Amino acid sequence: MAVAERHSATVAGAIAAGANQKGLAAAVTAAGGGAVVHPPTGNVEGRVSAAEVQRTADSGDIRTIDVSAGVVRLEPVTVAGKTSVVEIFVPSAELDGDTSRDWLLLLGIALGLVAGSVFVVDRLARGAVNSARNLVQAALAVGGGDLGVRIQPSGPRELAEAGYAFNRMADRLVTARTDEREMVADLSHRLRTPLTALRLDAEALDPDDTQVGIMFDQAELDRRRGIRRIRQAIVTLEGEVNQLINTTRQAVAAQVAEAAEDGLCDASEVVRERMMFWSALAGDQNRQYKVIGAHLRIPVPVARAELAAALDAILGNVFRYTPQGTAFEVGISRRDGWVAVRVDDAGPGIPDPEKAMQRGQSDQGSTGLGLDIARRAAQDAGGSVSLDRAAMGGASVVMLLADAEATPKQVSRFGLVGRLARERTSRPGKSE
Repeated sequence: MAVAERHSATVAGAIAAGANQKGLAAAVTAAGGGAVVHPPTGNVEGRVSAAEVQRTADSGDIRTIDVSAGVVRLEPVTVAGKTSVVEIFVPSAELDGDTSRDWLLLLGIALGLVAGSVFVVDRLARGAVNSARNLVQAALAVGGGDLGVRIQPSGPRELAEAGYAFNRMADRLVTARTDEREMVADLSHRLRTPLTALRLDAEALDPDDTQVGIMFDQAELDRRRGIRRIRQAIVTLEGEVNQLINTTRQAVAAQVAEAAEDGLCDASEVVRERMMFWSALAGDQNRQYKVIGAHLRIPVPVARAELAAALDAILGNVFRYTPQGTAFEVGISRRDGWVAVRVDDAGPGIPDPEKAMQRGQSDQGSTGLGLDIARRAAQDAGGSVSLDRAAMGGASVVMLLADAEATPKQVSRFGLVGRLARERTSRPGKSE
């Protein structure tokens, strides 16, 4: 059809230029011989009827008419008020030529797009399915009693957050089980004192010998048998308590030994991991936050679960005791053999830092164990925890840990302890 349009334009240009019969015939020949010119007067035989030619001339529009062997294109040309019609015939063979190749090309493109889409969707779906399957298998393992199972969070953001939450839950379960065993061992050990006193009192009672029963009446025999039962019950109870103590202590010792094999962790990685978890809640509460210094590897002699629990306790206090929208900052730095993990906020601060550091003491109606968890984790690493006023205006909690790659200096501890001591001694009313 594009070729027919060009041929028709050639003949129409000759008519518009006022070419004579010889020039018009040359234009028709140049058009390939398939052109027919219907003059304003007279009737020239073509592939369409005279009525169709006249209708085209009257309308002034280009028309396309289907005929038996193809398509006819009619184009009216008006010169000096007289309209001629140029007829161009396009055979069906030319209209349908090479279409099979085009259809095959389009089919190949469509199949390629479908295959590419299926591949991309399969990759995305497989990642999500694998992440969900790993989470399910880990959950079943923990449900079966294997609390050492951890997963590598992956997949979409929601599944990754679920993975981090699962690891944190498993860590808390291990900590809770250890605490329960230690508590049972402690309580059992405490029972030894009253048991010892009871055993001594029982030994101070009269003899429980009943072999010479002919020397005693029935009441005396019953009393001596009662004394014997008391002494036997005390011995049995002492054996059960000792067994309970040994069992719980062995379990705790085995767990501590297992944790000692992996006693080092990357503090920067723990900070990044926990901030990835808390960032979702920070976004929900419109809290601006910043993480500083967590791009380099900084090993510390603390179990990963312990450091994560300590950092979660501090960050949990920020989210719990400061208004929504309060900004906070988490920083990590190393110097002079010490690593400082700092959490600052722009909240109201802590009015009584010394009381806040005491176990079980809280002015907010909580258990008061959050900062104590951080303190115990820091002390296990040979460090400490301090509270101060942050540059942001709120509280600043600094957890000081020993640097696993350097020999810590016992003099200053990053300058924090010495500075606090100088501040205390320089306050009014204190003697130098």
